[in-house]
Amino acid sequence: MKLYRYLTGPDDAAFCKRVSAALNKGWQLHGAPTLTFDPLQGRVICGQAIVKEVEGAWSDDVVLSEH
Repeated sequence: MKLYRYLTGPDDAAFCKRVSAALNKGWQLHGAPTLTFDPLQGRVICGQAIVKEVEGAWSDDVVLSEH
């Protein structure tokens, strides 16, 4: 089964820490990163999709935080 997640961070440092933590847990980058301007906070939000292959088939019992 392939799991997808989308990570965001309010700045480069926070975003890089989240992506690094995911890569260390076996996730892989998927697609191109995104930058979105948040006019309310006046800053750019960094984003990146990640993907991970895990054993088994999809069911409602799968919890992303366990992977």
